[in-house]
Amino acid sequence: MSEAADWWATAVSRIEPDVVELRGRPIQDLIGRIGLAEMIWLMLRGDLPDPRQAALLEAALVSSVDHGPHAPSIAAARMAITCGLGLNNAVATGVNLLGDVHGGAGEQCVELLEEVARDGDAAAVVARWRARDKYLPGFGHRFHSHDPRRDPLLGLVAEAVAAGVVEGEHLRAALAVEELIAPVPMNIDGATAVVYAELGFAAPLARGLFVLSRSVGILAHAWEEAGQGRRNKGPMPPSILPTWL
Repeated sequence: MSEAADWWATAVSRIEPDVVELRGRPIQDLIGRIGLAEMIWLMLRGDLPDPRQAALLEAALVSSVDHGPHAPSIAAARMAITCGLGLNNAVATGVNLLGDVHGGAGEQCVELLEEVARDGDAAAVVARWRARDKYLPGFGHRFHSHDPRRDPLLGLVAEAVAAGVVEGEHLRAALAVEELIAPVPMNIDGATAVVYAELGFAAPLARGLFVLSRSVGILAHAWEEAGQGRRNKGPMPPSILPTWL
C-alpha cells in the first residue's frame, strides 16, 4: 500500500474523506477569501502572494484573454464546435494550437530577458538571438503598430518597482531591447513576459499562464459559436475557394 501511495506522492493537494487541502491549506479557508490569481500562485508556488503581487499577476492574466477569431487557437475552437464536439473538446482543440509560434513567445521572451539581465549587454544578446531567428519573441505584431496592452502592463510594473514589490531588472531589459530594435513594438507576449519574470515565475510557466488566460477567450468564442447553429464551419467562407497550385 505504501508503494502505491508513494507512486503518486504530491505536495500540491491532499484529498482524503472529508478533507481537501491545497498546498497544505484547507479549501474551506480559501473559498471566498482569495481570488483566482492568488489561487494560481498558491498552486504553482506553494505560498500566497501579497496583494500587490496578486494584482500584478491578475493584470497580466486579464490582458491575454482574447485576440479575436483570427487567432488560430480561437478559430480552431470555433470550428471544432461546428463539427459536433463539446465545449471541453473545443477548448482542448484551441489550447493544443498554442505552440512555439502562437502562444510560446512569452516563455521565449522570458528567456531572452533573463539573458539580457545576466549579460548586461542588450545589443550583444539581440545579435545572438537574431543570428538564429530574425524574429525576437515578445516584439513585433502583425496587427498593432503599438500594442494597446503594452503601456498599462508596463506602467503597473513600473509602479511595482517604485513600491519595492519587484526589482525591475526584466523591465529594464525589455525596454533596452525595444529601444535597440525600434520602431518594432513590444507586444503582449513581451509585456506579460516582463510581469511573469519580475514575479519570479520560471520561463516555461509563462507559457502555462498564457494558456490559462487564453482558455477564457477560447471558451467564450466556443460558446458563442455553439449558439449560432452552424455546421462544419471551415477556415474560409464557402464562397472563397482555395487557389489551385
